[in-house]
Amino acid sequence: MIAEFEARILALIDDMVEHASDDELFASGYLRGHLTLAVADLDEDHSADALYRNVTQSLETAISAGELSPRDQALVKEMWDTLYQKASH
Repeated sequence: MIAEFEARILALIDDMVEHASDDELFASGYLRGHLTLAVADLDEDHSADALYRNVTQSLETAISAGELSPRDQALVKEMWDTLYQKASH
C-alpha cells in the first residue's frame, strides 16, 4: 500500500512540473528527497499516516539544522500538507 501511496504523491509532483512556479518546483524537488528517505525509514507501520509522520519529522530535522529559510520552511510544509491531502483522496 505504501508504494502505491508514494507513487501517487510522486505523480502529483511530476504533474506540476509544466505549470509550477520556481518556488513550487523547489519545494516539490526538496520534498521528493525527504519522501524517498521517509519511505525507506518506515518500520512495520506502512500506513499513510506513518509516512506523513516520517516526512514531517524529516522536514523538522532539516529545519532544525538550518537547511531552509523561514520562507522556504513555510513553502515546503504547505506543499507537503497539500500533496498528502491530494494523495489521500
